[in-house]
Amino acid sequence: MSARVLFIGGTDSSGGAGLARDITTAARLGAEPAVAVTSVTAQSDEAVAAAHHLPPAHVAAQISAAGPVAAVKSGMLANAAIVEAVARSLPDAPLVIDPVLAASSGHALIDAEGVEALLALLLPRAALLTPNLPELSRLARHLGLAPDAPVHACTGALLAQGCGAVLVKGGHGAPAAVCTDALYTAPDRPPQLFEGPRLAGSLRGTGCRLASGIAVFLARGLPLEAAIGRSRAELLSEFRRAIPAGAAKR
Repeated sequence: MSARVLFIGGTDSSGGAGLARDITTAARLGAEPAVAVTSVTAQSDEAVAAAHHLPPAHVAAQISAAGPVAAVKSGMLANAAIVEAVARSLPDAPLVIDPVLAASSGHALIDAEGVEALLALLLPRAALLTPNLPELSRLARHLGLAPDAPVHACTGALLAQGCGAVLVKGGHGAPAAVCTDALYTAPDRPPQLFEGPRLAGSLRGTGCRLASGIAVFLARGLPLEAAIGRSRAELLSEFRRAIPAGAAKR
């Protein structure tokens, strides 16, 4: 079943992440993508050379022009003014936030004021937030937690802000044969764990692919847990196709 999904974020000239990866993921899963560009970046697999942020009014105009959609996924939001424009313009559809705070090379993709605006204006409207462990720690620090606060405390603070659920991605965790993502839906409830093999090698844009896939499956009407499971399975298949044969860690 086809569905329209709005992707809000930055362009990546290398095609490895950002809107290019969102669109590719949507097309692979049979969904119809609509887009709103927040920033045009010049980047490769190694570094971000430059970024041109679009005027907030133009971002809002793109969202309005995109028309009706069944889900929304946000990525790079750049600054507070753009976050505010997105919050004012969001359609009434499930929102998946991939909190893109920095590129793989370390280049910041949203400023501190933008993070504060994201937490205040977009988090309460999110069906799902998908941070990796470094992103989770940084977001929690903005909410007043210590840098070494445990994961359950960090997710509890985010849920207390009104976020529907938090999926903590385990790719940055301690090396192990199994990679575990943990879904937190309430501060007093243990997380639901999603496990899969940890594969050798690297693949840019995995966060984009996972969050985009979840948005596609939510747009098709799947429950959140099922949407996460389907998207993880698709990402694992894509990862296996991209790495050399026999490179999986046992």
